[in-house]
Amino acid sequence: MPDSPLAHSVASLQSRARTELAELVAFKSVADPAQFPKSECEAAAGWVARALEAEGFQDVALLDTPDGTQSVYGFLPGPAGAPTVLLYAHYDVQPPLNEAAWVTPPFELTERDGRWYGRGAADCKGGVIMHLTALRALKDNGGVPVNVKVIVEGSEEQGTGGLERYAEEHPELLTADAILIGDAGNFRVGLPTVTATLRGMTLVRVQIDTLEGNLHSGQFGGAAPDALAALIRVLDSLRAEDGSTTVEGLAADARWEGLQYPEEDFRKDAKVLEGVGLIGNGTIADRLWARPAITVLGIDCPPVVGATPSVHASARALLSLRVPPGTDAAEATRLLEAHLRKHVPWDARVTVEQTGEGQPFRADTGSPAYAAMASALREAYDGQEMQIAGMGGSIPLCNTLAGLYPEAEILLIGLSEPEAQIHAVNESVSPEELERLSLAEALFLRLYAAGKS
Repeated sequence: MPDSPLAHSVASLQSRARTELAELVAFKSVADPAQFPKSECEAAAGWVARALEAEGFQDVALLDTPDGTQSVYGFLPGPAGAPTVLLYAHYDVQPPLNEAAWVTPPFELTERDGRWYGRGAADCKGGVIMHLTALRALKDNGGVPVNVKVIVEGSEEQGTGGLERYAEEHPELLTADAILIGDAGNFRVGLPTVTATLRGMTLVRVQIDTLEGNLHSGQFGGAAPDALAALIRVLDSLRAEDGSTTVEGLAADARWEGLQYPEEDFRKDAKVLEGVGLIGNGTIADRLWARPAITVLGIDCPPVVGATPSVHASARALLSLRVPPGTDAAEATRLLEAHLRKHVPWDARVTVEQTGEGQPFRADTGSPAYAAMASALREAYDGQEMQIAGMGGSIPLCNTLAGLYPEAEILLIGLSEPEAQIHAVNESVSPEELERLSLAEALFLRLYAAGKS
């Protein structure tokens, strides 16, 4: 770490950061009341609001967004004539999946092998703590040099669009000269990285019905149309022989120009079993950042344990289609639905329902804010140059903000490097990354303010 008063302040705040992150991780803030009580999200939102109030933020509010969740807003005034920077994170998290597969409890921050483990530690409760730490360090060293708006979303992981719609209905609320999204991550630990592109996404639920009810597979099997078998055929049609995504009419041959992802590094990061091949073609960067990707998120059908010898009357699946920059998510959804309907066998009945959507995003990396961030990351990471990468994931709010505020400069940094294993069991955050990125954010705010003065 650099030897400067600001760096020393950030370092001195790390114990507090760990304590507060543990408090936030303890909330089971999955924005799906079918899995965890809504009160868990409300409690997390309340924690964030109190933290902002304690730092002197004004107009702190719990915003009731159209999808039934709450986002937290606050405004911290800076010097007269200073630019305004919007800081973003989200407090909602992915479900823990198989809790038995966690080495330590998912909602209990636990230190192990130099990392802090817990659901949301990196994605994105750690981002909330990163913002707070940066602002506190600046307060200890002459004050915050910009006007700061903070927005902490409550349903980013669900993709239900509550904050996007709220922002569209209240366009004056989040106006800013620069927007710092704290929900991305370095290409790997210790390599300072900004994310220039995000894939969009669409979530689709497909259901196939063939019979009025299940039938005995001995008495009727061989002639009765099996809905589960029909669903399997439909899902198989979405991939070519090499595993690449094949939605009819959707381009899947774009190239990524820039930072590359060596295959051996990807295999290690993804924990691919020895001897198992990767899917798709082109470079790893092409596949992750420049092309569409279909994933079957879940299938409703009888589990193996307890299954009966039946021909199934109904089956359904939840699909995620990641949409690369340059492709409209709504058009991708239309093509996906048409593909699914075309490939249903035996004239089975099919229902396709969209449950979420977000547009892809591409940043202007030549803007003054990126120059300030490059300098900030260089200092925070001991002279290493900033890298520019894509991210296969989606942050739907980015495109909404870009549309509402076309003059604003949007930057993406964060704690979700590969070792963090976000969305998987045993998610964790690197304390060193949290410290360096908190410092980088504080430095960026200083440099950005100086460049705008």
